[in-house]
Amino acid sequence: MDKKQYENYLSIMREELIPAMGCTEPIAVALAAAKARDVLGAMPKSMVCRCSGNIIKNVKGVVVPNSGGQKGIAPAAILGIVGGDASKGLEVIAGADEAAVSKTRELVAAGFCQCELAEGVENLYVRVEVATDTDRVVVEIRTNHDHISLIEKNGDVLFTQPDVAQSRKGDKSKLNFEDIYTFANTVQLDDVRPILEHQVQCNTAISQEGLKNDWGACVGKTLAAMGGDDIRMKARAAAAAGSDARMNGCSLPVVITSGSGNQGITCTMPLVVYARQLGSTEEQLYRALALTDLLALYQKYYVGNLSAYCGAVSAGAAAGCGIAYLYGSDLDTIKRTMINALGDVGGIVCDGAKASCAAKISSAVDAGIQGYEMAKLGRVFPFGEGLVEKDADQTVRNYGRVGKKGMKSTDVEILNIMLGN
Repeated sequence: MDKKQYENYLSIMREELIPAMGCTEPIAVALAAAKARDVLGAMPKSMVCRCSGNIIKNVKGVVVPNSGGQKGIAPAAILGIVGGDASKGLEVIAGADEAAVSKTRELVAAGFCQCELAEGVENLYVRVEVATDTDRVVVEIRTNHDHISLIEKNGDVLFTQPDVAQSRKGDKSKLNFEDIYTFANTVQLDDVRPILEHQVQCNTAISQEGLKNDWGACVGKTLAAMGGDDIRMKARAAAAAGSDARMNGCSLPVVITSGSGNQGITCTMPLVVYARQLGSTEEQLYRALALTDLLALYQKYYVGNLSAYCGAVSAGAAAGCGIAYLYGSDLDTIKRTMINALGDVGGIVCDGAKASCAAKISSAVDAGIQGYEMAKLGRVFPFGEGLVEKDADQTVRNYGRVGKKGMKSTDVEILNIMLGN
């Protein structure tokens, strides 16, 4: 693998695999709001939050962490104002205390934050406007949950930067199966250990929390109770349990993938479970995780971070490939695993972030594992059956095309239904 591509893949992992608290959509809203107050320099007297449909969809059904159980755009934005620390990025409201929670409830009830749908913008878009009697500040986040693209005060632009694709070092357009597999086999572990060690620690902690206590619909606990010692069920349960906790207000941080904690958990926990069962070394687990993370990011490059295509599918398919890697599979088997997994669950709709995301994660992980079980026997869904092709890279592009372009109208209808239109 040439040095330039090697460094590119390291940059992608360093930029994408970062800690976040709670569902990343309300956190993005809170981050924009916290930054706006910092620039304003005072408690605002008015506030308007304009968001893309996908942000509204994904905030509607999840509990904002450290909010005392509140849901929605307004609590997320107001908590960012009264209890946020913008310097902490996607952990912006980690330090919110009871006083901030109480003040948030008071301001939500008073209608302090006006929430509006922003039309004609990209899928990931947040614009917060705050004002006093004398000053007005605007902060925009675009394309990535922590990517502040504009800061404006009293009509003057204080800060602006290009969208993520232009401002980041990592170029995800260069991702492909051959190089990802080579990178996983040859990466110097010291280059990725800090990232992957943190990923395992954080995502395991929230998974264990979801298995221990009652969060949401308790999908993970249900699977664990019915699965016994079955390794496949343990893997599904571990991934689902992390989502159970995260979607329902657990304040533990998660290392995200493609801007999503659910996808980060789905990439991590099945591999942790299988590595434990197989007695894999730390090196084997970390190399499998590098493969899985990059394959998930590869798929989402074509879909986009937010769409009507459920991101758990991409992460679950990638996890199946990572499990195949742990078993010592060659590249052809890993490619067949991806084709089989996408041929199974590709196209599950995203109808917002919520408790049922855990069930979709369970289904996606199951499809990834089944994809590997077929692939190791040389079985693969053949070209001509739907969107799958002989070439795994083209299969990934096909599903990405459907997720990004083909499901645009689906996204609109989902949002209209959720808004009661």
